Amino acid sequence: MCAILTYAGDVNEVLFMEMLSRMKDRGPDMNRIKKIFGKRDTGDNEHPVGMMGFNRLSIMGPEPSGMQPFVHNGNVLICNGELYGFKYLKDYLCQLGEEFESDSDCEILLPLYEKLGTAVFSFLDAEFACVIYDAEKNSFIAARDPIGIRPLYYGKDKKGCMVFASEPSALVGVCEKISPFPPGHYYEEGRFVRYRDMTKVTKVTGGSPDEIVKGIRDRLIRGVEKRLSADVPVGFLLSGGLDSSLVCGIAAKRSDKPITTFAIGMDIDAIDLKYAREVADYIGSDHHEVIISKKDVTEALRPVIKALGTYDITTIRASIGMYLLCKWIKENTDIKVVLTGEISDELFGYKYTDFAPSAKAFQEEAAKRIRELHMYDVLRADRCISANSLEARVPFGDLDFVSYVMSIDPERKLNTYGIGKYLLRHAFDEDALIPGSILMREKAAFSDAVGHSLRDDLIEYAEGFYTDGEYEEKRKKYTHSMPFTKESLLYRDIFEEYYPGQSEMVTDFWMPNREWEGCNVNDPSARVLSNYGASGY
Repeated sequence: MCAILTYAGDVNEVLFMEMLSRMKDRGPDMNRIKKIFGKRDTGDNEHPVGMMGFNRLSIMGPEPSGMQPFVHNGNVLICNGELYGFKYLKDYLCQLGEEFESDSDCEILLPLYEKLGTAVFSFLDAEFACVIYDAEKNSFIAARDPIGIRPLYYGKDKKGCMVFASEPSALVGVCEKISPFPPGHYYEEGRFVRYRDMTKVTKVTGGSPDEIVKGIRDRLIRGVEKRLSADVPVGFLLSGGLDSSLVCGIAAKRSDKPITTFAIGMDIDAIDLKYAREVADYIGSDHHEVIISKKDVTEALRPVIKALGTYDITTIRASIGMYLLCKWIKENTDIKVVLTGEISDELFGYKYTDFAPSAKAFQEEAAKRIRELHMYDVLRADRCISANSLEARVPFGDLDFVSYVMSIDPERKLNTYGIGKYLLRHAFDEDALIPGSILMREKAAFSDAVGHSLRDDLIEYAEGFYTDGEYEEKRKKYTHSMPFTKESLLYRDIFEEYYPGQSEMVTDFWMPNREWEGCNVNDPSARVLSNYGASGY
């Protein structure tokens, strides 16, 4: 996990370094800037046209030669990313006469770009955010992976110059309007171009149930295996739920030594700790438990909102446990990479998607959630982990896996089986990678699973900030995404302290589809749904 910053215009170096320093947690190992010079016209003298900066967290090819920006034939690159299968591409480029100075996966991007142009982005099996300065065109090209696993934001300064950064904090006070860079797009010469849409299905995957679940199984296994490669220690976040348990089970099966797992829970009513311990014992992991209190939760609220750059209720609730767990990992271990179980719900269904009125509605909802991932669960995973100088890897976000699951006939994905995510469960029911009780365990909301009291403590904490009259008066000053509870108002007020006037970075509050019968609720927690049942126990 690194930080990138590009100012596509002449900029004061002191200001640029200050902007880059705001993202130092993403890349604490090393930083470097490069001034970019170009020509306006043929024969013109070179003049400053921009500046590019990089904060490094050394993961792949950690030697100094892997430090960015990379320069090749006058072109310049900065990239925060992981390129899977890059060694095969590197060998191919070497056969064509290319030479490389490091073992960094990102170093191959410039030679690829020079051969393929912007088509390179659709060619990559990667999670990335990058900016390239094309010397021949004298222009900056920016791009982001199709799901938005790696963050990228943009805005314009007062002179109209484009600025790109890994986090919105770097752009505050410089750009009047800060926006998330759209996933699956590249930017060139003033326009955004979509190069891949992960929600677009060109051919529905049919076949027998066994064939379909085999496709799920094989692709998820490959997705985990790809993400085990690192030149630094790797750990695993284990909640005890289905998704993170499967990631850990697959990794443990393919490791020649015990993997290292981490779980977190409240000191009063943690739900998941016992399930995480059951999985850890089963797979033989080196397991660690972190216990937090009400005080820890409320004290983490401000730093979490600052790190996230969001006011969304469910994102903040679920982030507190993850943030505190990653903080503990940073302070007590030498691990730099963690694998997580995000992006399964968007593909296979939440508790509320049990209420989907039709297969078409289910598929449309899944597509909406995938398109918005970068503002919610993926943002949470990236920011909670990177704020603690760790790198997140998300196997369920593997491009081949996501594309395949989105193509499955949605009739097969509806919960007509009596249990959610049936296809995913069935895909692994013969592998015995995790306990059978965990494989068939009902989903619990993560914030609830850390402890039912976490949500209740946050609601109670917010209640103490406003009288009913103050709440009604203060919430109305926010015309975009108006707060609808005291808790949401508190989060918005804190957000505005760090990101004033930037609420449109998030489309709206994450909520179940209120248009569906059974989903018209006033809280994003699955606990308020009638079908939650024994999920939280």
